[in-house]
Amino acid sequence: MPAKNDAPALPGSRAVAKHVRISPNKARRVVNLVRGLPAKEALTVLQFAQQSASEQVYKVLASAIANAENNERLDPDALLVSEAFVDEGPTLKRFRPRAQGRAYRIRKRTCHITIAVEAVEVARPAKKAAAAKKAAPAKAAPAASSETTSQTTEESE
Repeated sequence: MPAKNDAPALPGSRAVAKHVRISPNKARRVVNLVRGLPAKEALTVLQFAQQSASEQVYKVLASAIANAENNERLDPDALLVSEAFVDEGPTLKRFRPRAQGRAYRIRKRTCHITIAVEAVEVARPAKKAAAAKKAAPAKAAPAASSETTSQTTEESE
């Protein structure tokens, strides 16, 4: 029976930030934005995201890209965010004094952010084939339009 680790591993890298002082639910909202995107596009999305967690997720993603580039010798333009998830970290419990001797508990939540990137082939179209396809319809279109104009002028006369 094949084991879980027998699957061929694609070249890639990962980065983890532990004990980040952001609520896991808030960090998950940001991580869901970049899951499955190309790495460069994901960095751009995080750079302009308004959530405060986007700064921390940006740092983790940049670290994963740097790990892939320096340790695995991968092209940063050919990287894809394959895994991105947020786990709950330890909660700091504090107390807030309230009226009449009461105390309310304040939970300061932390999370662990994990992002993995993997190398994907960059699809580059063949220049000759693409140029031929673009040129052929362009030549056919003016000929068809000149025929229709000649037919309309004959009909009008």
